[in-house]
Amino acid sequence: MSTITAQQQQQQQQQPPPLSGLHVLELAGLAPGPFTGLLLADYGASVLRIDRPAGLHPSVPTPDNLTRRKSSLALSLKSTRGLALFLHLVASTDILLDPYRPGVLEKLGLSPSTLLRINPRLIIARLTGFRRDGRYKDMAGHDINYIALAGVLAMLGRKDSKPYAPANLIGDFAGGGMTCFVGVLLALIHRGVSGQGQVVEANMVDGAAYLASMPRFAVQGPMWNAARGENVLDGGCPWYDTYETKDGGFVAVGCLEEKFYDAFVRGLGVGDELVQERMNRKNWDGLRRIFTERFKEKTRAEWEAVFDGTDACVTPVLGFDEMKKRGHKMRPVVDLSLSPGLAMHTNEKGQGEGIEGGGFEAKGLVPGVGGEKVLRDWLGLEKGTHYVVADDGGYELRDGSENKAKL
Repeated sequence: MSTITAQQQQQQQQQPPPLSGLHVLELAGLAPGPFTGLLLADYGASVLRIDRPAGLHPSVPTPDNLTRRKSSLALSLKSTRGLALFLHLVASTDILLDPYRPGVLEKLGLSPSTLLRINPRLIIARLTGFRRDGRYKDMAGHDINYIALAGVLAMLGRKDSKPYAPANLIGDFAGGGMTCFVGVLLALIHRGVSGQGQVVEANMVDGAAYLASMPRFAVQGPMWNAARGENVLDGGCPWYDTYETKDGGFVAVGCLEEKFYDAFVRGLGVGDELVQERMNRKNWDGLRRIFTERFKEKTRAEWEAVFDGTDACVTPVLGFDEMKKRGHKMRPVVDLSLSPGLAMHTNEKGQGEGIEGGGFEAKGLVPGVGGEKVLRDWLGLEKGTHYVVADDGGYELRDGSENKAKL
């Protein structure tokens, strides 16, 4: 009699991804909104991106690369019959992602109250950069502006240097797209209890400010009570920093705790009194000089050989290409034991077949790809019978077809 392993038993019990069966309408946007849609799609939701038809070329993908597992439908919300088709989709949708500035949907006659009358179970996730009710609500902005107002940008940068924005990770993706995703999940939990949809409002200023809770609290103590670039975690501390190696590579050092610092000092091969007195900030410049000179004596690979397997908290700084060459394959952002997200690669964590690019490469999404299948699956609509394609490439509901659609 064969013995079933724990892994085989888990595979036998594996259930569909947790968001399977959910219908998501994603109004076309860039970065934060599409990232929310990407997270929903990676955990099983059917995501239909609504693209604008004007000026679209049938073979040119959108500039948005966050389109993994999504479908697209080009339609105009300013067209009467295009809007009619959109409203049919709303009636069969669980989540609507609105990435527009305040007031845009309202001008189209698509206020949340209108949409919720059509579909009381609808979750309307509205993601803006600035606060929807703040003094900047009608202004354009980008990540750097949002984290500036959130009090985050002022904390980032080297000593005696201007504030430095770390790409658009904090505002757009963490404070924006990921935070909006959390809001959608909370609304789904509430709907599961009450049966009611609701409006989820997220903005990147509040999202980034919330993410900065730890450093904001830490300003009351020695971890972060000095000027920008002079604290433990912001580049001021020599044992929480990066260093260049002999071959031009870099290593990251993060030995915060004393026992980890001791392992670091032993591996580095230095140990005089100055090095040991690490908590005295007056010694930090001297320590940094010692560490800088020492790391320049070996290549990055040689330092890896010294520190790998130790608790010194020293790792190489890898680029994406290096990471992939080392066999790092992208996985769903969190792993669920019984209902994991969809796999990025074959034979990697997640379920289902892997996809081209495996998450690290993307080619965008050509407007219209997969949209007709979604119309058939969600609503039972067929091209020619229920809808047509206008001259500008936008899809529209046919006259008199309202009664033929599955609502």
